[in-house]
Amino acid sequence: MRLVSVVAAGMLFLATTVYAAAPPPAVIAIARQRTETMDARATGRMVRVDASGNRISDTFTIKAHWFPGVLRTLIEIVPPRTSAADAGKDARVSILLEMRPNGHNAIRIFHPRQSLPAPLPFNQWSESVLGSDFNYEDFLQPEYFWQSQMILKRARLGARDCDVVKSMPGVLDHSHYSEVQSWFDHTIGYPVFVEKTLKDGGVVKTFTSFGLSQSGGVWSARQVEVKTHGRPGSTILILERGSTRANLTINDFSPELIHEFEDQP
Repeated sequence: MRLVSVVAAGMLFLATTVYAAAPPPAVIAIARQRTETMDARATGRMVRVDASGNRISDTFTIKAHWFPGVLRTLIEIVPPRTSAADAGKDARVSILLEMRPNGHNAIRIFHPRQSLPAPLPFNQWSESVLGSDFNYEDFLQPEYFWQSQMILKRARLGARDCDVVKSMPGVLDHSHYSEVQSWFDHTIGYPVFVEKTLKDGGVVKTFTSFGLSQSGGVWSARQVEVKTHGRPGSTILILERGSTRANLTINDFSPELIHEFEDQP
């Protein structure tokens, strides 16, 4: 399978169309169209890098598919067992996310040996996923469906000319972010850099894509690095293999299938 770019659904799977500078509605329409045609899966590693450069690597799989009116994303993460004391522990987790354009989003958590998934309350969406710089809301990726969208400026990012789009949630949009700024490459329309500002304390997180390439009409990033301002270290999402034409069905997101994953050794 070809390498694809994945950071939570729309952040990582980015089938591309012809892109040109446009007023905000057209720019956002392209981003929304990517989400509304999503049918992708990928596997790789989520690497947490601490202030000393030490690395902890979790393996993960991501599946995402747009069904009428809802993007379902299933993320399955397997942390390493670092010692003999951990041998009897099972820290695996499955996260099922549902993102709807009307803002009625939901996140459910599956732990091994649970009979039913646990809904994640909204006040916990901003919590770290297994100690990484990603929080649960980062994998929902709802910002391009918020009503407030505007082009701020044309900016240079390295060798790339970018259109910077500012997205802000409305009163009906449940989000822990006050705004999201996305740097779309002016030529290919890929968000090569994203900056998110948390409502609580104004903490800023950045998402940078590396290793961009195109194959079969699809732009991909080999890595996405997340940094939290004021916090040492970072988290790197490394894509190893995947497909943007996965032919997923609703059965791929069923609780029964998720428990089959959790029952594996």
